[in-house]
Amino acid sequence: MLVHGIWGSARNLRTLAVALVEAAPNWTILAVDLRNHGDSRAAPPPHTLDASADDVLRLCQHHGMQPRAVIGHSFGGKVAMALAQQHLPALKYLAVLDTLPHLRADQDASASSARQMVAILQTVPQPLAARTDVIAHLRHAGCSEQVCQWMTTNLEPGTDGYRWKFDLAGVDAMLNSYFATDSWPLLRDPPAALTIDVVRAGQSPLWTSEVLASFARLPPAVRLHVLPNAGHWLHVDDLDGVVAIVGHGLRQVSDG
Repeated sequence: MLVHGIWGSARNLRTLAVALVEAAPNWTILAVDLRNHGDSRAAPPPHTLDASADDVLRLCQHHGMQPRAVIGHSFGGKVAMALAQQHLPALKYLAVLDTLPHLRADQDASASSARQMVAILQTVPQPLAARTDVIAHLRHAGCSEQVCQWMTTNLEPGTDGYRWKFDLAGVDAMLNSYFATDSWPLLRDPPAALTIDVVRAGQSPLWTSEVLASFARLPPAVRLHVLPNAGHWLHVDDLDGVVAIVGHGLRQVSDG
C-alpha cells in the first residue's frame, strides 16, 4: 500500500510507485486516495487518522488482500503506523517518509506548513475560470513556485469553473488528528517480525537533536535513514534515494 500525505493523491505518487516496482519486481503496489483527497469524496466523519487507516484496511478487504507492506509519506506515514498498531498478521514492513512520531501544531508554524496552507486555500475565490488562475493568488500569499504548480493539480473542472477536489474542512480535521496522535509507542515497541524504515529529510528543521536522540534509543527493527539534500517532498527531491532505501526493505521482506 502506498499512502500520500495531506494535499497529495495516488496520482501524485505514480512515479514513485513505478520506480518501486522496478526495484522490487515481486511486489504489487496499490496507491490510494485518502478521504477528502483525489477521488475519495464524501467520507463520513470523524475525519481522523484512525478513520483514514480504517479506510485503507477496508479497501484491502474489498480487494480480498492483506497488506504486507505500507509506505506512507507525511500524514500517510502516520496512517501506516496506525495500521501497524492493529497487529495485522501479514504486515511485515513499514516505510515512513518524513513523518515525525509526534509533531504538535505549534512546532510546525512555518509559512509552508499544512495548517497555514489550509488558511491560504480558504481565501482562494471559487470557481476559477482557469486552473492556472490559482497560481497568482498563491504567489501573493507567499507560496513557493513548486507549491503553486502542485496545487493546480488539486483543481477539477465543473459546470461553472474550477474548484478544489478536496474538502478543506475535512482536511483541517485530519490535520488536527495528525497533530494529536503520538506514534512513539509503536516505534518503541513494534510488533514482532515488523521492520520499520523511517526516512527523514535532511533539509527539514523539524528533526531536532532531541527527536534524533529519541530515535537512537529505539529497537533495531526501527531503522532511521537520512536523505541529506531532500526537503519534505522526499520522493520529488531524491527519488533515487527513497527507492534505494524502500526497495531494499521490500526485497528483504520478500527474501525472508
